[in-house]
Amino acid sequence: MRPPGTFKLLGRARRPATSVMDPARLCDDRSDRIVDSLRCQILETEADQSLRIRQVFQTPREIYRVEIERPEQNYQRTTLLDRDALEDLLATDDVRERVLELID
Repeated sequence: MRPPGTFKLLGRARRPATSVMDPARLCDDRSDRIVDSLRCQILETEADQSLRIRQVFQTPREIYRVEIERPEQNYQRTTLLDRDALEDLLATDDVRERVLELID
């Protein structure tokens, strides 16, 4: 018999213990979430939103700086991405078109 006040939580999937111990997988999941968040934010059609993508480093690894600014909200987001993450971000046609609109 269970003591009073203990409940089984439904709908919570348990992660295997190996995924918690694998730092490479956790890093990949985190970078995917960051790229998805940037993608959503870029696709929000705000008239005063400015977007800049600049290359910061070339060696030993290509690093890009993505800046999103919304002056009416006093909001600025700066994110550093490597080449692979930037290619993942620009893989979506809508994001690529939005970037090209802002460049022109």
